[in-house]
Amino acid sequence: MKKKAFIAIISVSMLASMGTGALAATKLQEIKAYLNPEIKVQVDGTYTELRDVNGNAIAPISYKDTNYFPIRAISDALGVAVDYNSATKTIILGEKVDGVSIAKEFKDMYHTKDPAQTTFKGKDYKEAYFNTGSGDRSSNFMLHPNKEHQTLYLQIAAVDGDITDFTIEDSNNNIILKKVDVIKSAEGLVTIQVDIGGIKSLYIHGKVKSGATVFVPLTTSYYK
Repeated sequence: MKKKAFIAIISVSMLASMGTGALAATKLQEIKAYLNPEIKVQVDGTYTELRDVNGNAIAPISYKDTNYFPIRAISDALGVAVDYNSATKTIILGEKVDGVSIAKEFKDMYHTKDPAQTTFKGKDYKEAYFNTGSGDRSSNFMLHPNKEHQTLYLQIAAVDGDITDFTIEDSNNNIILKKVDVIKSAEGLVTIQVDIGGIKSLYIHGKVKSGATVFVPLTTSYYK
C-alpha cells in the first residue's frame, strides 16, 4: 500500500533536497514559486506532518498548479529508502541494484578478522561477528543503515546450539521488524530478509545457551 502511494505522490513530488550543491550547476533555471502551508498530506488515511532532515516541519512549494515536496520528506513518511549518488547526480529510491556489505563501519567487540573465527564450513568470509561469550546470554549488535537502504539480507548461523527469540528492531522507534522463534544449529547458514526502508538504526539480538556461538558473516550480509 505504501509503495503504491509512493508512486502516485512521487509523480508530483520531484524536488530533491539532498544537499547536492545544486546552486553551482549550470543547467538550473530560475522560477517564481510559493510555499503553500495549506496543503496537507495523508499516508494510508492518517495525516502526516512532513519534516526535513533536521526534523523541521516543511510546506510544499506550489508552482504552475503543481505541488512539490522534498523527496527526503516524502520517502521518510512512506518508509522508502532514499540515497544520492553525487558522481552520477542520481537520486536512488527503494532497493538498490548492488548490495552494500554490512562489514562497512561495523563496530562490535565480537567483530573479528581472525581466519579461525571467520571460516564456516570450509569457507573464509574474511570478516564476521563471532559471539563466543560464556554462559546463557543475549547475543546482540547494532547496524546503522541511516535510511539509505530498503532491505537487509542478514546471514546468520547458530553453532553448537540454537538461537532463540532472534529479533531485528527499529531501535529509534522500538518497533519489531522481524522475529524468528528458533534458528537451529542444524540449519547451518540461513539468510533473513527484512524491510528497513526509512530506518536509521537496527538493534539485532537473540538468546543462546552456554557453549553456543553466533556466527554472522559480515561480507555476505548486505543492504540493498
